[in-house]
Amino acid sequence: MPLDPYISIWEFTVPPETTTEFVAAYGPAGTWAQLFRKAPGYRGTELYRDRDVPTRFVTVDFWMTPSAFASFREAFAPEYEALDQTCARLTSSERPLGTFALADSSQDAI
Repeated sequence: MPLDPYISIWEFTVPPETTTEFVAAYGPAGTWAQLFRKAPGYRGTELYRDRDVPTRFVTVDFWMTPSAFASFREAFAPEYEALDQTCARLTSSERPLGTFALADSSQDAI
């Protein structure tokens, strides 16, 4: 059965004074990734900073399948909401850019 990777991308604007804390929370070893790692099907997180706008970041979260992510959200809803509230002070804006899958099946799976 082929994998159907689920990739979620979010954009954040971060006040300069919270950048260090933001990177610690949202990076590949951060608080969010630690929560995600509790669920089967999580494949990793990448954090990128805009080269031209240093207060703009994007996170890319990788899951094996859409159902793996959905199961995580259901099983860890209280923890997710609590962490989201805790981290809200680290950003001035956030928005989902979308969820993505591989464009064609010849690409390497995650």
